[in-house]
Amino acid sequence: MNNFVKFQCDLDNFIQTLTIMLEKNNNKIETLLQLKSKTYANFVKKMELIDDALEIFFTPLSHLNAVKNSEKTQKVYSDALPIITEYSTKLSQNIDLYNAYKEIYKNEAKSLNYEQLRVLELNIQSFELSGAHLDKKTKTRLQEINIQLSEFSNTFSQNLLDATNAYEKIITSKADLEGLPQSEVDAAKFEENGITKYKFTLQMPSYIAYMTYGANARIREELYKAYTTRSPQNEQIIDKILKLKYEMAKLLGFDSYAEYSLASKMAKDTSNVLDFLNKLVVNSKSQAKREIQEVQELTSKALQSFDTAYYSELLKKKKYDIDEELYRPYFEQTSVLKGMFDFLYKLFGIEFKAVEEKLWDEKASSYDLYVEDKLTARIYFDLEARKSKRGGAWMHNYQTHHTDEKGKTILASAFVVCNFPSSDDTTPSLLRHDDVVTLFHEMGHAIHHLLSEVNENEVSGVNGVEWDAVEFPSQFLENFAYEPKVLKMFAKHYKTGEVISDTMIQKLVKSKNFLSASAMLRQLEFSIFDFKLHSQLIQGEEVQNLLDTIRKDTALIQTPAYNKFQNGFAHIFAGGYAAGYYSYKWAEVLSADAFYSVVDEGIFNSSTAKKYLEIILKGGGAKSMSELFVELMKREPDPDNLLRLNGIDS
Repeated sequence: MNNFVKFQCDLDNFIQTLTIMLEKNNNKIETLLQLKSKTYANFVKKMELIDDALEIFFTPLSHLNAVKNSEKTQKVYSDALPIITEYSTKLSQNIDLYNAYKEIYKNEAKSLNYEQLRVLELNIQSFELSGAHLDKKTKTRLQEINIQLSEFSNTFSQNLLDATNAYEKIITSKADLEGLPQSEVDAAKFEENGITKYKFTLQMPSYIAYMTYGANARIREELYKAYTTRSPQNEQIIDKILKLKYEMAKLLGFDSYAEYSLASKMAKDTSNVLDFLNKLVVNSKSQAKREIQEVQELTSKALQSFDTAYYSELLKKKKYDIDEELYRPYFEQTSVLKGMFDFLYKLFGIEFKAVEEKLWDEKASSYDLYVEDKLTARIYFDLEARKSKRGGAWMHNYQTHHTDEKGKTILASAFVVCNFPSSDDTTPSLLRHDDVVTLFHEMGHAIHHLLSEVNENEVSGVNGVEWDAVEFPSQFLENFAYEPKVLKMFAKHYKTGEVISDTMIQKLVKSKNFLSASAMLRQLEFSIFDFKLHSQLIQGEEVQNLLDTIRKDTALIQTPAYNKFQNGFAHIFAGGYAAGYYSYKWAEVLSADAFYSVVDEGIFNSSTAKKYLEIILKGGGAKSMSELFVELMKREPDPDNLLRLNGIDS
């Protein structure tokens, strides 16, 4: 009998149930604090289980608000946020809890295992980073800040979703569809009053299609402008978020939010991060300039931001004789998913078995994971774009592998969410290769959480993993989406069943690092902007001025003045990446290094892959990733492998 909770969310009674639950939790915690002799078993373990039960209850609401967004989910989620934030902030600042953890650490450090010690160490650090040791007035202000930040982040995200959904570009002239593949034309087509029209939106599959293939520069600019000027009201929210985060950092004794952020990451200090990023800029810039010059040669007009995707696609076809559209019939969504399962079975011995259960959407699905015939975890997929779903792709952990106070093993579960082209009764969901890479990426996150064998849930799966290391497993897995051996497992034409040819694979592999230095510079622009933005208090026009200054060094095509990228930078203003966007590149050093070790050993039957499963995936966050990486590779990470992966000459 498995112990997976049934996915359900009673929106009508959610706030009432949450309030009762939190009241009970507070009473349980007060009772625990009365214990005269506190131990890991009678205190810390029970605290862990209280937190876990609340997470299990709250996660379906946050998930629904992201994938099945409605006025009702918005209202309930908005009402719940300040309640849950106030509760968690008060706990994180409770001096009695802080002292209890320190006392248990002092008394039991020699008798506890490394998982339990890690739980204590991270909790003590978390209490200190929450201001548990500070005076009452300061703690009250920190509590107010946390509530406001959670509300502003939610508003930022909702504004972005609303703005994305509000825009439509209706085309009536077939001449304006020039350059677009037939599948994209069919996807945009609709009938109105007996007239055939074509609709393009700011949702990723639709937006990318026109920006990549649409020959009409005027429409490309119109779409680009609409996309880069979304949710202007977020400008004021950004100021409020930055001001609050700066104040919070100062109250906690840090010079900046960036410094505060690094206290729980692998990177040592702010100069360590900026030196790392700036070195990559230097290594990438000359190659990026050559790449952009090649694109520029395709047009007599000065290259504009809304031109790059279109002319880059033309150059890609010219250089590699590769047409992305010809690949999509080989990447039918269901086939790719099954093929990825086959690959994971061959690499790690993970078997996936479909589960019949009613979920939040008819296109969502679930699977049980078995390792060596043993039920290990459950995964939920929701892969297609729709209006009610937040853009992007992500993994969200649900249940976490651990043992409860009676020694019973609780299994893990997680969601993988993407925004792939929608399917219907006549048209399957055909993916771009970039979509395949995205699926592998999110699956890397998922198996990191799902395959954990750690017994303490606060450091199991992705819990307890440093933020600048959390992308390591996702990036590691996504790299295999370019490997010929792996592609042959699932790239089959959805109509004929024909396996993708060696010639097509060679073109795809050769084009992998097409404009890679330019892409590297763009990611570095985001990372440096984020980190510097949080390194001092920046407000109003200073935000745009900072971005413009960074772009002088990283943007090889002048960005239009109307481009307000920051108003849509959800990763740092509505996600967990504030002063941490650099983590993508930081973790990519680890992932590239481990990936090449597996590839050089032939992929399947690789000893490094087996060790990766045992050390990284099963190890969760019970040890620092810097420690786990050395355990895996028997050495420190080699940064040159990041440049090798991106085809950049150092």
